[in-house]
Amino acid sequence: MNTLRPCGCKGVRTCLTCEKDFAIAKPTWQQQFQQLEAFSYCVQCKLLYSGWDIEAIQASHPEHDQTRGLPLPGVFVQEMFLSSEEGAQLMRDLDALPWAISQSGRRKQNFGPKTNFKKRRLQLGAFEGFPASTRYVQERFKSHPLLENFQSIEQCSLEYEPSKGASIDPHVDDCWIWGERVVTVNCLGDAVLTLNLYEEQQAGKYNLKVLEEYEEQLLEPLLTAEQLAEYKGKVLRIPMPNLSLIVLYGPARYQFEHAVLREDVQERRVCIAYREFTPMYIEGKHKDQGEPVTQQSQHFWPIKSN
Repeated sequence: MNTLRPCGCKGVRTCLTCEKDFAIAKPTWQQQFQQLEAFSYCVQCKLLYSGWDIEAIQASHPEHDQTRGLPLPGVFVQEMFLSSEEGAQLMRDLDALPWAISQSGRRKQNFGPKTNFKKRRLQLGAFEGFPASTRYVQERFKSHPLLENFQSIEQCSLEYEPSKGASIDPHVDDCWIWGERVVTVNCLGDAVLTLNLYEEQQAGKYNLKVLEEYEEQLLEPLLTAEQLAEYKGKVLRIPMPNLSLIVLYGPARYQFEHAVLREDVQERRVCIAYREFTPMYIEGKHKDQGEPVTQQSQHFWPIKSN
């Protein structure tokens, strides 16, 4: 199934629609991950505890024995980053914009430069900045020390609809163009981010080799091979509550793949993903290519009323 299907899926990516229409049968990621030892993240403790059920782990706080907790450097979760009123208004504003079909049952609204990860080519393309109705979300990043100098150069709204079996397969965000901090703002619905230790099977995948050019600048140093051994054979579950902010950086961003399983999407879920440049495009050897994009990312355009 290497061709683009009407539902938007291609390659190994599938949704419930194409699985039915093309009689595609394959084990789900949840079935595969449940063969591993599961740990779930407690937002209050900032530690992982044994168990698959993220709600049960959260509910058992503050009874956790923190001496038995498993740390994962590079994870930040802030509940109620948006108020209920802001979340409702943000959804109205996003739904006033057109949605495009994407893979694995998702829809998206993408604002950012044109990128070719395989050829490592960057073009401004049709990028004109971001919707003015979402400006305050980016401005709020500056109030948090972890994001105070974060400059969004891509903003992508993603919709997960359970009736379509929407999900996103395990992956590491590209390391050639997207910088260290992977930021997600949850606008509607609860979900879970599932992480597994990444072990290289394909040379050049995710452009991870490029990380060597800026590894010394990371906010959180990468884990050693000895430290990573602690996570082998484990699957890690991070809650993504409605209206929350999630940031992956350092080890959690580069040494683990992350996914959203279809079984964890129980209602319509909408989030906005934000990406920044790697240092080479901010102040390094590719600064001249990055500057036009950075300048355009300062622009917020009003939505025209019908």
